[in-house]
Amino acid sequence: MNKIETIARKLFGDNPPCRCGGGHKICLGCAVCRAGMPDMIFDPAQGVASIIDATLLKADATQEEVNALCDLANDYKCASVCVNSHFSHPLQLRLSSSVKSCTVINFPLGAGYMYAVVAEAMAVINTGIEELDMVQNLSAVKSGQPNLSYDLIRSVAELCRANKVLLKVILETCYLSEDEIITCCLYAKKAGAEFVKTSTGFGSAGASVENVRLMRETVGPKLGVKASGGIRTREQALQMIAAGANRIGASAVKALV
Repeated sequence: MNKIETIARKLFGDNPPCRCGGGHKICLGCAVCRAGMPDMIFDPAQGVASIIDATLLKADATQEEVNALCDLANDYKCASVCVNSHFSHPLQLRLSSSVKSCTVINFPLGAGYMYAVVAEAMAVINTGIEELDMVQNLSAVKSGQPNLSYDLIRSVAELCRANKVLLKVILETCYLSEDEIITCCLYAKKAGAEFVKTSTGFGSAGASVENVRLMRETVGPKLGVKASGGIRTREQALQMIAAGANRIGASAVKALV
């Protein structure tokens, strides 16, 4: 029995076998069963640009900078543009129909009060945002209460599903042990998120090939894996893709394509 399956059985019991191909082997009783869904694996024919979330999350970002990033993402046909929620509405007005609008919540610390984070999610969903990157309850995880992070993800995932918004859960892997990364991936999958994501870009380290590989091995092919934080070259992006990422968060779009 591998480590992922061992942790899954410890968390969820001796459930029947899963049908979605995850490293956990047992059924997690997910809010959304993905057994019949397409694999979320990068297709080289699409090109790297198609999986880039063009990102601008610095505190002093200006509308002019957001506009320029939107234009760049439109030109390269990126997956989305991810900015702070202050820019959610003008973002949608600037983007072409093929580039999704994305914002962040419980960001960057992952320490918000659950009901405040749920309210934040509802507020940005009401702006018409199409994708949501949420930091998990990192404080709960590090306090030995990952189930509380699960409760948050499940609540936000329900809102997102009801409004056809794609949810990515940011683990902030730089602060997590291998066992914690596995546990958080399992809870995010069970709760109904569409992606697990490595990093905010504001922690002590960003994405690593090893963590991306572990995340992909844990969740299997039916859930997305986003690598973000410190990815500044095409070589780095390709390494993350080879490890299992099917979405890349980066500000240096031109350097990656």
